[in-house]
Amino acid sequence: MKVELKPLTIDDREQFILDNQKAFLYGATQEFGLRDNHFEEDGEIISRSTIEKSLDDPKAEAYRIMLDNEIVGGVVIRLDGAEGDLDLLFVKPESHSKGIGCAAWFKIEKLHPEVKIWHTVTPYFEKRNIHFYVNRCGFHIVEFFHARHRNTTGEDCEMFEFQKIIEGL
Repeated sequence: MKVELKPLTIDDREQFILDNQKAFLYGATQEFGLRDNHFEEDGEIISRSTIEKSLDDPKAEAYRIMLDNEIVGGVVIRLDGAEGDLDLLFVKPESHSKGIGCAAWFKIEKLHPEVKIWHTVTPYFEKRNIHFYVNRCGFHIVEFFHARHRNTTGEDCEMFEFQKIIEGL
């Protein structure tokens, strides 16, 4: 299996957004079926504006995850010196459970050895993501946001925050 990261191009931006929405929607409907009520907009778990905000951040780097020269996912990270944020990471549903996300994550770590602390969040209901971050990638849950303990944006959402400290710090 040859997983690679390819910088996102302007020509692929629209498909990146659609693929991201499809992957997030798949995760939620797998958990909740058609009764899901966690939509950000018009039947999407993650809104176009959320993805665009991530892509447009001046500190962001966006990549397509490739498997044997085929697009299978994407990732957006933000860098700030020795700290980094994993804003988005998705693998197309038909490519799940093949180790692709994990391989892509470890490539990100190697690509940015200057980052010593990584952060990310995921909705409380995304059991696959929680397993992925904690058991596969070595993150730790450091906080749980909910109605009485809101995140820094003040949003009323139930999310876990994860942190990974790279050894040698």
